[in-house]
Amino acid sequence: MRPSFSPRQVSENPFGDPALFVPFSLERRALLFDCGRLDALFPRDVLKVSHVFVSHAHMDHFMGFDRLIHLALGREKDLFLYGPEGFIENVRGKLSGYLWNLVHRFENRFTVTACEVSEKGLLRRCFALSDAFRPGPVEPAGQFSGLLLSEPAFSVSAAILDHGAPSLAFALRERFHVNIKAAALQSLGLAPGPWLARFKAALFEDRDPLFPFEIGPDEGGPRSLPLGELARRIARISPGQSLAYVTDAVFSPENERKILALARDVDHLYIEAAFLDSDRHQAREKLHLTAAQAGRLARKAKARDLTVFHFSPRYSDAPHLLHQEALRAFRGET
Repeated sequence: MRPSFSPRQVSENPFGDPALFVPFSLERRALLFDCGRLDALFPRDVLKVSHVFVSHAHMDHFMGFDRLIHLALGREKDLFLYGPEGFIENVRGKLSGYLWNLVHRFENRFTVTACEVSEKGLLRRCFALSDAFRPGPVEPAGQFSGLLLSEPAFSVSAAILDHGAPSLAFALRERFHVNIKAAALQSLGLAPGPWLARFKAALFEDRDPLFPFEIGPDEGGPRSLPLGELARRIARISPGQSLAYVTDAVFSPENERKILALARDVDHLYIEAAFLDSDRHQAREKLHLTAAQAGRLARKAKARDLTVFHFSPRYSDAPHLLHQEALRAFRGET
């Protein structure tokens, strides 16, 4: 079964800047969780990014913003960013740090919309290339209920954690997964093609099963079949993919409660493991998690898989110790 999205860390080095790249299969689209250095991504991959979810604006989590903007100049694009309280000012400061006197040479529409997440609610501000990225008005964007982005196929939720300042953790959940049965397509004389994306979209939009779904002449048609019948014959519906992304948070009862609620039953938990548990006093002082704490959180959340990252450089000669400690805790061995 081909996954709907294939997450990968931009830096393969667990000491590198945090950034999780999540491209969607068969689409020219991706999400990005945190925005550290993005040099390891090809420009074509960076340009797929539609939404960026930033835990907080420390440099190692946000310095890749410049590359996102640089590559998008001259292209039709709407880029959406989410971050914690104060994030709109972080984005404004980044954009105002450059000279935009030649933007009249660009004919494309490129906008950056920053959304700020706090317990008081959501705020939104738009910056348009055509206006030299001068900030538009700050607009309310609803109450914060945890949900940040909801589309027919998937949703992204957040929790506000304590890192001395607010730091966001995120969860991406696909509603359900649609797998196309190749043999069934062949038996109906249908060829794979773009129509399958329309078909899946109709399922995610909860169209009436009697809705007449049109299959064009280049796709084995022309013909029309009821959506429900077509789904029964060519599709296998299964639970959707899910992941959670957690970084830069002190270990506390309140953070633990929020992380477990956000990451419950995810397929894959990506979580920081900055220190060994023997150095947990340092972890608490620096407001980070230990590898053992990360592993226990993954086990309590009943995550199916675990990846730890964001290691302190003090362990640069022995990263395996952090991996091993997290894995033992995840397995319940400590």
